[in-house]
Amino acid sequence: MEIKPEREGKTAAIIGYLMLVGAIIAIFLNLEKQNPFARFHIRQGFGLSLMFISIGYVIGYFNSWMISSAFYLCISILWIYAFIGMLQEKYSEVPVIGKYFQQWFTFIK
Repeated sequence: MEIKPEREGKTAAIIGYLMLVGAIIAIFLNLEKQNPFARFHIRQGFGLSLMFISIGYVIGYFNSWMISSAFYLCISILWIYAFIGMLQEKYSEVPVIGKYFQQWFTFIK
């Protein structure tokens, strides 16, 4: 019986969604096998982490709970959407920006 690449790469994909440190660990975990499912979700997780850090840094200067709350809500919804897609073993991109994560992070093999 053949194991699907989605099931084989699920561990690395889960780790890839654990902020920037998890994404970096997942990149190294996937270097040997180069699983396409894991690669896809590592790129999504890496992109979400970078987006969270970079936009969060700028949002911090506004010192407004309304802006911060909207930012955290938006990031949380995107992360949950991507994570549930990964758990369902789907190649579902993060809405709006997910296709760019796949283009920008081609160094993740």
